[in-house]
Amino acid sequence: MPVQTPAASPALAELGWNADWDNLFKTWRAENLLPARVAIEDKHHYVVFGDGATYSGQISGKFLHESASNTHLPKVGDWVAIAPLPNEQKAVIHAILPRKTQLVRKVPGREVEEQILVTNVDVAFITQALDATFNLRRLERFLVMTREGGVKPVVVLNKADVCEDLESLLAQAQAVAGDATVLAASARTGKSIKALRAFIPATHTAVFIGTSGVGKSSLINRMYGEAIQPTIEVRDSDLKGRHATTWREMIPLPSGGLVIDTPGMRELHLWMADESLGNAFADLEELAVRCHFRGCSHTVEKRCAVLEAVEAGAMPRDRFDSYLKLKRESAELAALQTRHGQIERKRKTRQAQRAFNDLKLGGHPDSADD
Repeated sequence: MPVQTPAASPALAELGWNADWDNLFKTWRAENLLPARVAIEDKHHYVVFGDGATYSGQISGKFLHESASNTHLPKVGDWVAIAPLPNEQKAVIHAILPRKTQLVRKVPGREVEEQILVTNVDVAFITQALDATFNLRRLERFLVMTREGGVKPVVVLNKADVCEDLESLLAQAQAVAGDATVLAASARTGKSIKALRAFIPATHTAVFIGTSGVGKSSLINRMYGEAIQPTIEVRDSDLKGRHATTWREMIPLPSGGLVIDTPGMRELHLWMADESLGNAFADLEELAVRCHFRGCSHTVEKRCAVLEAVEAGAMPRDRFDSYLKLKRESAELAALQTRHGQIERKRKTRQAQRAFNDLKLGGHPDSADD
């Protein structure tokens, strides 16, 4: 992706800078660094919004060397400390401020590693299309991830203008969403665009998340008032969309507030989900309180209130099955994380021992003959 650097950007206050962030920045201000916010990330190249100026940013060598993993590097939404280069629209990024919120998933594939998608967002518009791709189980996963990251979820059901079963699908989504707002929207007609804007007052940041082809970029274009994000028509043959958005980008809205567009996610494996799993399945957790056995697994126990509700039809079986699947996935990932942590600690111990031995041999050449 070519990193484009527009000349102007909003003022810091319009980007969400406030007294709390300013207080956190004291250490870096003493080093004559300036605050900025990451708008675009492309590997180790960035576009950052400063106070009324936009820079092409690059991480300092020291920062890169001291970063233990990719999660410690800047992500879209991060507040960073920069040193602008004289007479250039470039800046060196020296540090990241502590993150207020973040959306995280496990990286796709077999690796046991977290991937931070965006940070410091106030609301996540979990977007699905009201067509054959509508999927309650996928919606549950996005709700768990959003709540785990401390972000307010809003469910956006796009393409309401072509939906023939709108009321039924809305009711199904609301049953899964719990206390989260569910909106039927249409990027084509403008339905619910005003309601979406209301969730992003000045200084607030929202992110659109979902799979490809659900209309995230089209909704952003409607909110902005003109086509600023590329869109691609969904194939009629299988209703699958291609990635119109290929990177994460923060966009200041003319009406105030900021919105982040993201590529469609083919895979969503949760990274951490213990507490947020209960929040996303609050209806099931309420039933679990009435189970006879404390710590009931809701699988084989007698006098299990959850199993009784499933058998009576009060709890949809597919939702119950989804809960068990996510719980198993969370437990398996926790075990993998523990194992990975043990392996990593052993690796670092061996590395430190080799470094110590090399230093010892280097300092005492005769010891090699002992």
